[in-house]
Amino acid sequence: MYRYIIRRILLLIPVLIGVSFIVFSLMYITPGCPAAITLGEQATSREIEQLRAQMGLNDPFLLQYWRFISDIIIRQDFGRSYATNAPVLDEILSRFPTTLTLAATGVLVAVVIGIPVGIISATKQYSLFDNVAMVFALIGVSMPNFWQGLLLILIFAVGLGVLPSSGYSTPMHMILPAITIGTSSAAMITRMTRSSMLEVIKQDYIRTARAKGQKESVVIYKHALKNALIPIVTVVGLQFGYLLGGAVLTERVFSINGLGGVMIASISTRDYPLVQGAVLFIAFTFCIINLLVDILYAYIDPRIKSQYK
Repeated sequence: MYRYIIRRILLLIPVLIGVSFIVFSLMYITPGCPAAITLGEQATSREIEQLRAQMGLNDPFLLQYWRFISDIIIRQDFGRSYATNAPVLDEILSRFPTTLTLAATGVLVAVVIGIPVGIISATKQYSLFDNVAMVFALIGVSMPNFWQGLLLILIFAVGLGVLPSSGYSTPMHMILPAITIGTSSAAMITRMTRSSMLEVIKQDYIRTARAKGQKESVVIYKHALKNALIPIVTVVGLQFGYLLGGAVLTERVFSINGLGGVMIASISTRDYPLVQGAVLFIAFTFCIINLLVDILYAYIDPRIKSQYK
């Protein structure tokens, strides 16, 4: 088991290097000059060229990339922001906890809604509850987060006045963003839980448990759900990573001072170091989440743990 974990951690290195190369290449070919944007419209061409030389933007592509990746690997230095001249890592670490908290609360909302609804839909297949739940799941998957966020603000903040419309400082501020970001994931988890449970409850050992006189709740939650958890846990882990990226628009809608707003502003100003650092940080977090999901498999299904040994 430990050998497997070490091997997966080592595999993070080429993955992150690949992500860094793709992000660096996209920012390199993006139109716009960071030096010109930083100096403003009144800057002369000579001043722009001097700043470009100071930033190293006149160097060849491979040299720029090597300087970027070597600083990260050797000195853990993501560079300095073009806009604020502050260390990129400090900018990320000051805002990433807010984004992580938003994604975690969104996943919590998705799990609390998705798994129970999926279980009930599977045990009452083709019933009125099942049909209504699948309709709402389809709506949840199809509804854009930014549109849903604005709709919730109009209803609960502007119309009813029971919840704040912006910020993320108190539990009341967290309700609308968490619902906004968690609804689409709840729909995905509901559909996966339903399909996974439908496959399990038709197995012979479920009929045997019922024939032995086990309570229906014991049959469903102890026998069926435990064996249906593998695909559900996979979807929850993937949705957690998806919400880390999807939080960008939600933070913008609710004026949350997280990593999303910084990334959007950095893209607009061609702040290459900050964009690259933020994307790498999110990619690293996503890889760690996938690793934790793989480790969790071993504790859900002992057969997987025996394969690791």
